[in-house]
Amino acid sequence: MDMVEVLERLNYQVTYNPAQTCCGQPAFNAGHREEAHSVASCFLEAFKEAECIVCPSGSCVAMVRKFFPQVFQSSKELEIAKSLESKVFEFTEFLVREGKVNELSGQAEGKVAFHNSCHAMRELRLIDEPWAVLRKIEGCQWVQPEVEPTCCGFGGLFSVKFSPISQTMAKTRLEQFVDCGADTLVTNDPGCLQQLKTEASSKSLGIDILHLSQFLNRALNHPGVRS
Repeated sequence: MDMVEVLERLNYQVTYNPAQTCCGQPAFNAGHREEAHSVASCFLEAFKEAECIVCPSGSCVAMVRKFFPQVFQSSKELEIAKSLESKVFEFTEFLVREGKVNELSGQAEGKVAFHNSCHAMRELRLIDEPWAVLRKIEGCQWVQPEVEPTCCGFGGLFSVKFSPISQTMAKTRLEQFVDCGADTLVTNDPGCLQQLKTEASSKSLGIDILHLSQFLNRALNHPGVRS
């Protein structure tokens, strides 16, 4: 909803198809190709007529853009799947592509850090895009660990199959942000958000963890921002 509100603020007409489900990535990564094909087919049906698809998750975008051709290989749906490759965008990627960054003006307080998801950074090569958006937020102090970039340990099924390793990675990653004094941690993927919030909660750490769209929407609606 935060992403939708930001997009509508920028004068986009946003629609949400309630028939949509998952992009099929969990099944695909687990090697269940038939199940992945079934779920991904629902995605194609829900979005085949879309002019543009904006997603608050780099992992979902990477799945559609990079791996749908494998899912639908030798399938009559392959052409539809390929047509979506150029239509699906991660949230900040879309804002930069559309030239909307300079229309953003927001405020926040405290020390804020950013964790870039592995799929956004490594699969989609989105490094400058999130920062282009975040740098439009004034009033806060941006702090970052010196050991950039590091995985939070989520990795979808990795966190289930290798839970002890995953939890240790989350602990290490979160400690990096705590050590650099961050009051608020912003991330751009729901998987990372879930992973880091769970770790922060289990250790009773006083750090606010927000999705980038949530942080951005709050900052744009800050009382100190001129309308």
